[in-house]
Amino acid sequence: MAANSDPCVSPVVTVPRSLPPSGGIGLKSVHYQNVLDDTAQAKRPSWVEVHPQNYFGDGGPAHRWLTAIAGVYPLSFHSVGLSLGSAGGLNAADLDQLAALCERYRPAMVSDHLSWSGNAHDRYPDLLPVPYTYEALDHLAGEIGRAQDRLQRSILIENPSRYLSFRDDEMTEPEFIHALCRTAGCGLLFDINNVEVTATNIGLDMDAYIDAIDPAIVGEIHLAGHAREEHAGGPLLIDDHGSMVSDVTWRLYRRFVERAGAKPTLIEWDSDIPAYDVLMAEVAKVGHILGDQQASDPRHALAR
Repeated sequence: MAANSDPCVSPVVTVPRSLPPSGGIGLKSVHYQNVLDDTAQAKRPSWVEVHPQNYFGDGGPAHRWLTAIAGVYPLSFHSVGLSLGSAGGLNAADLDQLAALCERYRPAMVSDHLSWSGNAHDRYPDLLPVPYTYEALDHLAGEIGRAQDRLQRSILIENPSRYLSFRDDEMTEPEFIHALCRTAGCGLLFDINNVEVTATNIGLDMDAYIDAIDPAIVGEIHLAGHAREEHAGGPLLIDDHGSMVSDVTWRLYRRFVERAGAKPTLIEWDSDIPAYDVLMAEVAKVGHILGDQQASDPRHALAR
């Protein structure tokens, strides 16, 4: 689509596509025209991700843009509203609307979070941590199964950013994630920024965490920035998605893909949204790291 053309096209996208193992972006309205600009092919991401809750309305400009973009790019839906860990069960209204949106756009991937966001009386604008116990595992596996049955597809679950741990945890986070994926039949959306945030805040070995994750369960990777506060007891990292990816997160990402190979990798930037060129410069770093990994992989050398 040429710049400044009308994004109004057919309201239904019928051809799903898989996510390519390369760099994508979290799509924001300020960048709609950028990703459709035919004069900037070299600056395009390989795929885009949206928060489906932003498109739960039936029509309007947002849907016209998303329909046009879905005609060019594979889509990933990253839900923030299912509240899979809530003791009273997931958010059924969100699930029904997500199912309708999936039917309309046929995204290549759907994901949500290893968290809860409400109880029987209130909803919270946050992704709150769950205890890593067998009871919580059984509950989450059941709710993920319920979501997958309704959506008629497997989904990915994102590892959280944490600011505390529970005294009665019965498993480490990687152990819990692997047991959850095995029990529920879901995959992992591996947020590597969240590994840095969690490991710094609660005192984990972040390299050991990266090495503990089986690449076979990872369907997508997120990279993002965070804020840092200095306190008497040590630094506190806040997962605000409002800045460039940190050097530590880049290092951890390289460490993981050297073992796992290329995976669909998203630059996630949700606050203090930058200019499109700044965002795409981060995507270019993904490409450089994946290119270095492929060049050093003897399997690729044999293929040549």
